[in-house]
Amino acid sequence: MPTWQQLRDVKLSEFSDAADGWGKVSSRANAAKDRVDNEMRARIHETQKSKTAEGAVGDLGRLSRNYQYLHTECGLIRTALDGLATELAEPQRKLKQALEDAENLKFTVESDGSVKYPTTVAVTVPLAPGPGVARPGAPVPFLAGKGEGGGDPNKAKAEDIAERIAGAVRDAHEIDGRYAGVLRRLKAPAGLDVTNEMLVDAAADTKDVQKNAKFLPESGIPKGKSPADNKKWWDGLSQEERDEYATLYPAAVGALDGLPATVRDDSNRMVLAETRAQVQLDRDALGQEPDRMITTRRGGEPVMIENPEWRKWDKKRGELDGKLKGMDAIEKRFADTGVEGLPEAYLLGFDAKGNGHAIVANGNPDTAKHTAVYVPGTYSKLEGAGGDIKRMVSIWRESQGMTPGESVSTVTWIGYDAPQSIVPEAMEKGWAHDGSPKLNQFLDGLQTVQGGADKSHTTVIGHSYGSTVVGDASNRGKLAADDIVVAGSPGMLVGDAGDLDVGKKHVWSEATSDDLVPAGGKASGLGGYKWGIEKWHGVPFNAGYIQYVPSDEAFGAHRMNTDTSGHSGYWDSGSVSLRNQAAVVAGRYDQVKEAH
Repeated sequence: MPTWQQLRDVKLSEFSDAADGWGKVSSRANAAKDRVDNEMRARIHETQKSKTAEGAVGDLGRLSRNYQYLHTECGLIRTALDGLATELAEPQRKLKQALEDAENLKFTVESDGSVKYPTTVAVTVPLAPGPGVARPGAPVPFLAGKGEGGGDPNKAKAEDIAERIAGAVRDAHEIDGRYAGVLRRLKAPAGLDVTNEMLVDAAADTKDVQKNAKFLPESGIPKGKSPADNKKWWDGLSQEERDEYATLYPAAVGALDGLPATVRDDSNRMVLAETRAQVQLDRDALGQEPDRMITTRRGGEPVMIENPEWRKWDKKRGELDGKLKGMDAIEKRFADTGVEGLPEAYLLGFDAKGNGHAIVANGNPDTAKHTAVYVPGTYSKLEGAGGDIKRMVSIWRESQGMTPGESVSTVTWIGYDAPQSIVPEAMEKGWAHDGSPKLNQFLDGLQTVQGGADKSHTTVIGHSYGSTVVGDASNRGKLAADDIVVAGSPGMLVGDAGDLDVGKKHVWSEATSDDLVPAGGKASGLGGYKWGIEKWHGVPFNAGYIQYVPSDEAFGAHRMNTDTSGHSGYWDSGSVSLRNQAAVVAGRYDQVKEAH
């Protein structure tokens, strides 16, 4: 246990200075990681095409991983040292106040923390008044007619000072013990490679610091607030506080709508790296595949049956492999920055809970002149992120080509739990009701960081059931968008394009002739109803209170030409279907080819 002299003399500024030093290393490592990802690898993609270049890109990926690890671990050391200094400040203040009180009363604080004081009352003859000693926790004697302390006010004061000194030392001992253990565990093995085990250990280190760093509780982060409130909280923090929150609670900070894309990206990449490492270790731990078929006896005869242990093993393998596939697709998008001019990527959201979620932007949406947010439909989850990211890469290339000199950002938003079956899940409205508030929150967050509704032209693209989510988001609140594009929509829970927030002139629909989803959506009741006359190429064939989906003429959306087939071809390279969507994203409405 520290002595009161050590607590008095410790220079907390030295801990703070050391924390600042580690913080600078963490920040420089993060800046170096960004330079590797967005400049060095991009430059190689732009200038070189060879096996050697591919190897160099791989080496830079490992270097980026090392910088990511340094950023995390050094940030944790900074936070721990800063927490130690912050928490020790209060017991040191209490101690110094107690010492000052003792000095003012002409008391003497002994080396063991006891307090010597002059007595002012004669107790019994032949004893005469003289010095007394108060120790923490010692009982105060009672003298007849004098009350506790025998009527000597100095004794009670000395007891109080001694107890305050002891309390300050006890508090300092508890704080010192907590942080000493944390700092001892913050170390890395020698070597140049950051292994999966090291990244998993870094995640454990983060939890360890979270548990012990009481000066910075997670409760300080807004929860359930609006993006504007989140932004106000973030703007009110010092840079040091921002760095510490981002290091200590990366998942919470990365999920916060209303914060800058660069902040969310840094935090979410940390979560992605550590999550992927853990999933890979879990996959490795599955071990060898059991025999699929085993022999048992039924009625005395041997029969072959499927091994229950294999079924469990195979289910777990599928879950882990699926998540690894999705995370690898995200990391591939990071590595593809610079390929044919592709801009830097931003990871605006990520978790592997349930089916997993990911929000990936091509280009910075905070500063983009044109922004597109893609909401995928049935079966979307982390495992399939690669295909959804590819679609938004295609939209980025087409729309950026239509807007020379103007920046474009396209976002893949796998931010809700999508239906994972046609029957019955994709026939139910509940998935849209649960997902639409999250979509509205995300769109509000983009608009908040961009600086208002007039700062970026925003298009929301809904595919399949994703368009149902978009429709419900419009029904539930003010959709922070200028245009809505839907492809293969089963219905938007409204019967007329004019019922959507963006207005009828800014609703655009694509549906191929062999896409069966619009008809299936009507059968499931995912459209909307209104009184009207149903027409097919101008010819009336039904009248009454009719259910409509966006591909119906009477719905009132711009029906765009398509030259693709099926439900998933709307983003085929070089297609009219793709170019029409890109024209809306770019605000080049005159380049949209409409169906007649």
